[in-house]
Amino acid sequence: MSSNGTTSAKESPAKGKASALPRANGGRTNDVRDAHARHRERASSEGPLEYPIIDATPAEEQASVARSTHASVSHEEVSFEDVSRAKYRIMDGVQVTACELSHNLSAMTEMELYFKREYQLRTGSFKERGARNALKLLSAAQREKGVIAASAGNHALGLAYHGQDLGIPVTLVMPVFAPLTKVENCRSFGANVIISGAHIGESMVVAKEIAEKQGLQYINGYNDAAIIAGQGTAGLEILEQVPDVDAIIVPVGGGGLIAGVSLAVKTIQKNVQIIGVESVACPSFSEAMKAGHPVPVEVTSTLADGLAVPTVGATAFHVARSRVNKMIQVREKDVAIAVLRLLEMEKAIVEGSGACGLAALLANYLPELKGKKVVCLLCGGNIDLPVIGRVIERGLAADGRLVRFVVSVSDRPGGIAQLTTLIARVGASVKDIHHERAWQESDVMSVQIKCVVETRSRAHAEELRQALVEAGYPLKWGLDPNPPVIL
Repeated sequence: MSSNGTTSAKESPAKGKASALPRANGGRTNDVRDAHARHRERASSEGPLEYPIIDATPAEEQASVARSTHASVSHEEVSFEDVSRAKYRIMDGVQVTACELSHNLSAMTEMELYFKREYQLRTGSFKERGARNALKLLSAAQREKGVIAASAGNHALGLAYHGQDLGIPVTLVMPVFAPLTKVENCRSFGANVIISGAHIGESMVVAKEIAEKQGLQYINGYNDAAIIAGQGTAGLEILEQVPDVDAIIVPVGGGGLIAGVSLAVKTIQKNVQIIGVESVACPSFSEAMKAGHPVPVEVTSTLADGLAVPTVGATAFHVARSRVNKMIQVREKDVAIAVLRLLEMEKAIVEGSGACGLAALLANYLPELKGKKVVCLLCGGNIDLPVIGRVIERGLAADGRLVRFVVSVSDRPGGIAQLTTLIARVGASVKDIHHERAWQESDVMSVQIKCVVETRSRAHAEELRQALVEAGYPLKWGLDPNPPVIL
């Protein structure tokens, strides 16, 4: 991408503002600013820039490069210069987000853990970085016609909000599973919202058809050079805020965020580890790494709905593949626990997609990072209120603080009272209780009681189980292999 006169005019005052930042760790923060300056100077005097190749992967990476040559997958080029220019291009409409040390979760994970709080942006996610950058690069004629995109929510929100701010018409095609909160917020920003498609891939087909018919500019949420450059500005901010960071954990869906962040970070500090995290329900980036090029994967329902992209973007993959050190996949219960921990310990409402990085750390999938300085991107906070309730309950269950069991008690008066008295004596709280007579297999004077109980911890739940056993109750603890519907 090339800059225009307006962009250059905005870069000069921004540089002056950046120079006021304090030096830290031997001036490594200044290294970031100096890199911006060097690349801008070379861009004006020498034309296209050449950037160092980051050799972050072993020999099999070279083999996968060869395989992808035959895949005929087109991609755009994105450079550090693009990211650096994007930083100054979007600064008039995108705030710098906090990157703060979490004392509680640092102690829990045994590392110096910082959270890059992207959910604090106006639309609740990092996506507005790329959205504003892409919109500001449009020609005057295209600004007049407008843009269109397919998105499950966060990219749509970024385009809608910044389109309204810049006076650019925005049309959005959103899949049927898109959270209601995101759909309504897009409409509130003046966007034309069309609900179509079982998943983002189908929505994309519809959006491109409309773009061709109406002459709209289609903006891909993760596979567009301007979008990737915009997302990379988060990486530049991290290096300024935590100059001596050892590793950065990035949630991965279509790959735009990890592509931009890895490009920005590895160009300046190639020893920083870039670790991607995705849901087991949609491991599109991991499968692309195995194949050497983007491949479609089956998508199943997940709490991390924003990462449910069936095929990683070709441009994003091209940029990120040699710069990503490791990919991790997290389970649904890992995500639920991460959302719960953020609510309890950080007082932060973060959607499942945004909490995946923390999920990997809490599940101890990255033990090599213990004792290191780690930044985890919390990249989104747009979650429906009903979903929050379900996620909390799943998190409590996965954490051993919400348990269910089945016991048999006497069907005479006082039988259930004795059971609840025991539960109360242990200090647990009954959340749900249901008794069953007709399908009871023991004597006719007994009734089967199915309980869902809240406890303080897994150890407390075990204390309750032991008390029930010692009291002589026939007990089925946890999930019944053939459970009846009781909730």
